[in-house]
Amino acid sequence: MTNDELLFFDRMPGMLPVYRQLSETLQDRFPGTQVQVHASQITFRARYGYAFVSLRRMKGCPKVFFILTFGLGRRLDSPRIAMAVEPYPNRWTHHMVITRAEQLDGEVMGWLREAYEFAQTK
Repeated sequence: MTNDELLFFDRMPGMLPVYRQLSETLQDRFPGTQVQVHASQITFRARYGYAFVSLRRMKGCPKVFFILTFGLGRRLDSPRIAMAVEPYPNRWTHHMVITRAEQLDGEVMGWLREAYEFAQTK
């Protein structure tokens, strides 16, 4: 974990352990994954970005959370998705509100694998 990642979570320190679990899992499972910390988001990329973490507020967000964003070639129909938009034809951006590590389960990891593979085809 880099200093930049630690600083990113200064205003939401309770989510650092959840983020750490996500980061380690993505880097272990998806070859070539790099972490880039920006002012407003953290990007997980291997060639192109496939998963993103931000602390921006969305309607209905709890007090302690992060937003997990990923792109797919299809729209997910799940109550776990807080918002989905299609910025380009057949490119859907999905946003999830994450509040605890248990939410990063097999279903979400499957979506992130799909996002990783989808990003490689750009």
